[in-house]
Amino acid sequence: MADKKYDVIIIGAGVVGSMVARFLSRYKLDILLIEKDSDIGMGASSANTAIIHAGYDPKPGTLKAEMNVVGNQMFDQLAGELNFTFERRGDYVVAIGQEEFGKLESLRQQGLENGVPGMVILNGADVRRREPNINPEVSGALWATTGGICDPFGVVIAAAENAVVNGVTLMTDTAFQDFIMDGKRIVGIKTNRGDFMSRWVVNSAGMYSDMVMHKAGLRPEFKITPRKGEYYVFDKAEITINNVLFPVPSATSKGILVTTTVHGNTIIGPNALEIDDKEDRSITREGLDEIWQGAVNLVPSLSLRYSIAEFAGLRPGGNAPCANPDVKYNKDFIIEIPKEVEGLVNLGGIESPGLSSSPAIAVRVVELLKGAGENLEEKPDWNPIRKARPRFRDMLPIEQKLLIENDLSYGRVICRCENVTEGEIVAEIHAPIPARTYDAIKRRTWLGTGRCQGGFDTPRVVEILARELGVSPLEITKKGKGSEFLVRPTKDKEVE
Repeated sequence: MADKKYDVIIIGAGVVGSMVARFLSRYKLDILLIEKDSDIGMGASSANTAIIHAGYDPKPGTLKAEMNVVGNQMFDQLAGELNFTFERRGDYVVAIGQEEFGKLESLRQQGLENGVPGMVILNGADVRRREPNINPEVSGALWATTGGICDPFGVVIAAAENAVVNGVTLMTDTAFQDFIMDGKRIVGIKTNRGDFMSRWVVNSAGMYSDMVMHKAGLRPEFKITPRKGEYYVFDKAEITINNVLFPVPSATSKGILVTTTVHGNTIIGPNALEIDDKEDRSITREGLDEIWQGAVNLVPSLSLRYSIAEFAGLRPGGNAPCANPDVKYNKDFIIEIPKEVEGLVNLGGIESPGLSSSPAIAVRVVELLKGAGENLEEKPDWNPIRKARPRFRDMLPIEQKLLIENDLSYGRVICRCENVTEGEIVAEIHAPIPARTYDAIKRRTWLGTGRCQGGFDTPRVVEILARELGVSPLEITKKGKGSEFLVRPTKDKEVE
């Protein structure tokens, strides 16, 4: 495939790159989507709070504010077309004490300035009635009715899968190295898997978006600083939180929240620790203590005895000033076609609310290309619908019975905690974007995320992957090359 000429190459298959690929797949374009990791969505998109923000938090006049509100409004239609889980439950900014209660009105006014509909300030009694586990010292809350929760990886896989079905070429394990230039025009990219030529390149490299734009000689002062956020996950059988609960935000962070998820677990976090290493997802005792103290301030009845997992994610925080000169803010999104080079759509600093903003960013990319003179002709056969595969645990008993009668593998439960069957695993291995690692299966099915954290299912999943991929079990990995589960057989029998 080296030296093939594409119309558009998209660097990075996180939620933004996947959304851009999906929206551009509507047009008669030859598109390549590349991802350096072994699967899509393994960066910031795979470890976050899974919230679709209403849009009251970003500073008015910024791209963050605009993209957040527009993107939020797109999620109902997208969830219907792409068949990912999305629930518009609303969210609460919870005030503890009268001093914090006084800050809710200014937050509501900021939301109104951003164009956020449906915000109501509730008194303490209303909040206690809606969330019985809340701190009894609650003085009130800002309720934003348009807030929502989703499965963030489900959003990524649905968007990318729809793009692939509509003709986009996806290449994983493909790392960007440099641009190929003809004067000031970008005509292609160099990767670890060869050179690929194109008329346009979209930089959606997330944590590495600064490196990509610097290779083009752009914004030498722009820097991505990873902001680590740590989390606890709780057993859904032991703790039930009904709502998304934010604290009153600080000048630097939305704060440590307590939230439910579309999978029924309660999670708490994140903190916001600026670090240097763009791959450091380690958890720390100090960080976990910090999020615990913040969480019990909202919900005192939380108990660490019911924690089943801890994890950390990285947000690609940038230092770009707001494009609006009237707004003094230096951590805005970059969404541009720069004048210094030709053939580049440059995206950077897409931290929170990046998930919420992703479809709006994709639409803006389409608009930028049209504005640059690109004649985008729609495909007559473009299909906006991504058909979801069966989820056994969500089916009625009669539906489960019919599914098993059609395919016996759906009757073999591999993950007991989350009730995931062999049929579901096999379907993901042979999906339009095949799941080829344990973590890829985990992200798509939620297998291994329950109380036993994969203790029961892992050897069975390794066996199924080896069988379906036609490889030795020694080649099966957790998350790509270098993370193999097995090193040798324990018996003399040759591994098949």
